[in-house]
Formats: sequence, structure tokens, C-alpha cells
Amino acid sequence: MLDEIKKNDLFCEYYARWIAVYKQGAIRKVTMDKYLMTHQWVEKLVPNLQICEMTRIAYQQLLNDYALHHERQTTMDFHHQLKGAILDAVDEGLISRDPTRKAIIKGKTPSLKKLKYLNQFELHTLLTSLDLKGEVNWDWFILLVAKTGMRFSEAVALTPKDFDFAHQTLSISKTWDYKGAGGFQPTKNKSSVRKIQIDWQTVIQFSELVKNTPADEPIFVRGKVYNSTVNDILERQCKRANVPVITVHGLRHTHASLLLFAGVSIASVARRLGHASMTTTQKTYLHIIQELENQDVDIVMRSLSGLS
Repeated sequence: MLDEIKKNDLFCEYYARWIAVYKQGAIRKVTMDKYLMTHQWVEKLVPNLQICEMTRIAYQQLLNDYALHHERQTTMDFHHQLKGAILDAVDEGLISRDPTRKAIIKGKTPSLKKLKYLNQFELHTLLTSLDLKGEVNWDWFILLVAKTGMRFSEAVALTPKDFDFAHQTLSISKTWDYKGAGGFQPTKNKSSVRKIQIDWQTVIQFSELVKNTPADEPIFVRGKVYNSTVNDILERQCKRANVPVITVHGLRHTHASLLLFAGVSIASVARRLGHASMTTTQKTYLHIIQELENQDVDIVMRSLSGLS
């Protein structure tokens, strides 16, 4: 298919065909959607650019124009999604030299995003107000996410056999396609496949709760699942408990924040959350880490002053 393309064909058309040939059916839908969005921006920014006109200057200008509307990290993602196609065009002789070499990534200054999470007292207040009946409901889901820090899609995909009650562990090895037609999907990345420890109270509660659920069936799926539905339920529970309103993802932040404040290492928190690297954890919880470092300075100063 791609060998029919000529140097003077439009780059946006070449990129669309490249996505169809190399990415369709090979990547997750959420990733595919990102490639299609990148293609839309290419059509918008360089609709008349021919493949042979993709020089270093033309490519840098494309990145610069995209960066006017996006933060640096988003521009970096845009660059990576284009680079594979462009390098293939170089290999095919459609472009004489690699125009992506030494590309400079720019972007708007990131807006300061303050994490929404509950402190220990607020979380305790919320959890004690939940309606934990003898059958599965979304309040049980809220409790489990708060206790484990799982992503929404990971928690929805849980089945009874993911629990090892004897060893107090929970295996996270899949997600649920709640944005699409449903069904199990791979995790976000390899690091997301993990086993995490759960406390004995959760063991007792869930061993009883899931005993009549088939081992391979998702515990919380009853028809179509919507993130917004669970967030609405959580919002009502937060208001009823008179604590700040957060989302299910905010429960994940709450879980991580409480562990960090309790003195758990960044490495352990990263593994528990399924982050690809500690850098992700450090970036996400920078303000908490800085606060803990300030406390460390106070401890150091008190220790040193006691030596005189």
C-alpha cells in the first residue's frame, strides 16, 4: 500500500495511510485515538505540505505551530507520533534526510494543577459513612479504590480470582474497556501488572462479598459501566460525609498521599500505583514530597542542635 505513495503526495494523506497500515489493530483504542487526533492537527496545520517538502525547517515549524496551543509534554507526544511515520518515509526514499533530527520541543507553560485528595481524617469520615451492604454496590468499589489506589479501569476489571485471601494480596493484570464495548483489556503498561498487599479487614470483607460471584467474572460490572456514574455516587457520599468532593481518581491520589505522609518510600508507592517509573510518582506528588522534605529539614536541625 505505502509503496504506491509518491514524493509529491500530501504528507497528511501519507500519514493517514501509515496509521491505517501500521497502527490499526496493533494498538489499544485509546492510543489509536491519539494518533487520529495527531492526524487531524497535521491536516489543520500543514494541509498542503508535500512529503518531499518535509525538511527540518518545515518540521520544526509544524512543531512550533502545534506548541502554540499545547503544553510541552503534549508537543513531545505529538513529535513521537509523527516521527515513526517520517522515519519510514526516509527509509522509503520519499524524504531525503531525517527532518526530525535535533528537533526542539516547545510548548505553553503548564497550568498549575493542584491535586484533589482527602487527608486521613476526611477519608476515615467518608469510608465510615459508606453504605456497605451484604451485596456488591459502588460503595464497596469506593472503599476498595481508597484502600488500594487502583485506577478506575483496573478496579472495574477485578474478578474474585484476582484476590489471594490466604496471602492478603490482590493481582492487577487487566483493565475493563468501559469507554468502549466493555470486556477485558491489557493494563496501561507493563509496570501496571502488579500484586499489592491488602489489609486483613479488606480480606474478610471481600472474601464474604464475592463468594457467590463466578471466579472469572468482573465483580462490579452489571451492564454498561460509566466513570461519571461512580463519580456522581462518590460526590453524593462526600457531601453526605461533609468532606471535600473528590473523584475516583482523587481517591487514588488520596491513597498515594497518605502512604507518602506515613513515610512509605517513593519507590514502594510507585510500584503500588503501577507507575512506569519513580519519575512519574515524583512529578505527580511533587508538592507532597516537598512538604515532607521541609519536615525532614526540621528533624535534621533538631538532631544537630542536640549535639552541642
